[in-house]
Amino acid sequence: MVTLALDGPAAYRDQHELIYRHTAEHPNDTWQADHTELDIVITDASGRPERPWLTTILDDCSRAICGYMVFTGAPSAMNTALALRQAIWRKDDPAWAMCGIPDVLHVDHGSDFTSHHLDYTATALKIRIIYSTIARPQGRGKIERFFGTLNTELLSTLPGYSGGHEKNPSPAMDLPALDQTIGDFITTYNERPHREIKTSPKAAWIGQGWLPRIPETLDELDGLLLTVPKHRTVRRDGIHFQGQRYLSPTLAPLVGKPVTIRYDPRDISEIRVYEHDTLICVAIDQTNPNQRLSLREVESARRIRRHQLRKDINERIPRIAHRKELQHTNEPSRPRSKLRTYEEDE
Repeated sequence: MVTLALDGPAAYRDQHELIYRHTAEHPNDTWQADHTELDIVITDASGRPERPWLTTILDDCSRAICGYMVFTGAPSAMNTALALRQAIWRKDDPAWAMCGIPDVLHVDHGSDFTSHHLDYTATALKIRIIYSTIARPQGRGKIERFFGTLNTELLSTLPGYSGGHEKNPSPAMDLPALDQTIGDFITTYNERPHREIKTSPKAAWIGQGWLPRIPETLDELDGLLLTVPKHRTVRRDGIHFQGQRYLSPTLAPLVGKPVTIRYDPRDISEIRVYEHDTLICVAIDQTNPNQRLSLREVESARRIRRHQLRKDINERIPRIAHRKELQHTNEPSRPRSKLRTYEEDE
């Protein structure tokens, strides 16, 4: 009563309200995703000190870390996509068995988690996104506890740790070195016994053996996670996007038609062109001197398109003529008028 009266409902809720701890029944039923700014200072690409961020994907049932992404700068949809890509696809390390497509992705209301990119990707992969209650981090308690474990067991032992008494620590690691260190820690974390589940996260995830949902190819997964969809109309000189012009001989039949393009924000030297969710071709930026199409290739595409159109026309002419002949045959004959009328008679 005192807490509610003096400190308000938020403090009362966090200290005294009864909570329900939900746990998924099977691996890959629910994944949690979240970001945290790490308590360590590293040197960025320019040699300046900066605090990095960590995006983590955790399986709710087994507590296994399925994927992660260490980066500098603010969290973004692309960094989230890179973490999901690592989590979903098979790992090169046999000790890191976790993979597959989750049924549910539990996230907060950050702009990267509420982006159209992630929403489109989740729909394509048949993932249901559940957003936690605003200002209620208890719903993501498992991943918050992992962040605490990472901070106390790993970051506090590294040079440049900023969570201690030293106010301005000197950076001694770069981003690749920190990435490798965190990756090694996650591998160890997945294989050691977990206090809550009484076994290792890896063993809990494997269970009695089961088959996760996996995309057919890595290119298919990359096409959804690492590229952003936009709608464009194919012009006579190609597809115009971001001040560039993209061309491919396969675009010849699509001139004047709307298409969907997907591109990697990290590399816009090429785009993928889709029509009705079907990949048509990869169009190349014509300012790239090494991949620019030649006039001969463009002329060849023109000739092929004209030949196909002429072939379609020739195939349709007999059908149309036959249809008109049948229509004329089936029409009832009209009796001719015996009276002749002249203009003077009207």
